[in-house]
Amino acid sequence: MKIDLTGKLAVVTGSTAGIGLAIAKGLAASGAAVVINGRSEEAVQRALAKAGAAVPGGRFIGHAGDLGTADGCAALAEAQPDCDILVNNLGIFGPRDFFDTPDEEWSRYFEVNVMSGVRLSRAWAGRMAGRGWGRVVFVSSESAFNIPADMVHYGFSKTALVSIARGLAKRLAGTGVTVNSVLPGPTLSEGFADMLSGEVKRSGKSLDEVAADFVMTHRASSIIQRAASVEEVANMVVYVCSPQASATTGAALRVDGGVLDTL
Repeated sequence: MKIDLTGKLAVVTGSTAGIGLAIAKGLAASGAAVVINGRSEEAVQRALAKAGAAVPGGRFIGHAGDLGTADGCAALAEAQPDCDILVNNLGIFGPRDFFDTPDEEWSRYFEVNVMSGVRLSRAWAGRMAGRGWGRVVFVSSESAFNIPADMVHYGFSKTALVSIARGLAKRLAGTGVTVNSVLPGPTLSEGFADMLSGEVKRSGKSLDEVAADFVMTHRASSIIQRAASVEEVANMVVYVCSPQASATTGAALRVDGGVLDTL
């Protein structure tokens, strides 16, 4: 299968590292021009250099801005009036006990993880429908269904994305625009690697071995019994953004390594 996105403009939010950067590289390798977004100009420039080295000849556009705010989303939509592919990847996470999580933290997760995708989809999806083609992807998580007891505030935000993707797909029925959510499981991103670095030093094991131990301790239902790579998650997203995925919409697509124990 050859995915050709030549002539398409893709926006990947929160894409200076990890899954987002891998998605940006994958879309560019398929011919799309890709907007890479992060909060700081320094982070965006670093990501542009990495992406350019990984995809020689790829077209990347940098946009620094905080998409966890309405003003930040509006500025991006103004800078890029048209968008063919929107990947709502931006997200924050972190453990915190339910009883110690104040209102403002719930609001912060809602604004960053949920409303960024809502606002940008509202800005561009109608225009996609007017042109008869478009792709919107919400990067959710297996935590949308397997709610972590130590991150209820995070899990709720990821469940919301699945609901929004399904509802928006119905709203855009028959337009040629597909809307899906993608649910990664434990993924060996830079942030995850940093979290495991202490155990790597202490144990003398490789990062992959420590990551696999973590998965089997905290997500024992995993069938692949290891963390996924960011490229493995990006492959699913790139496919969903392709012309070949034209009959896939309103779906919650799992790249969770079999963590969710459901049919």
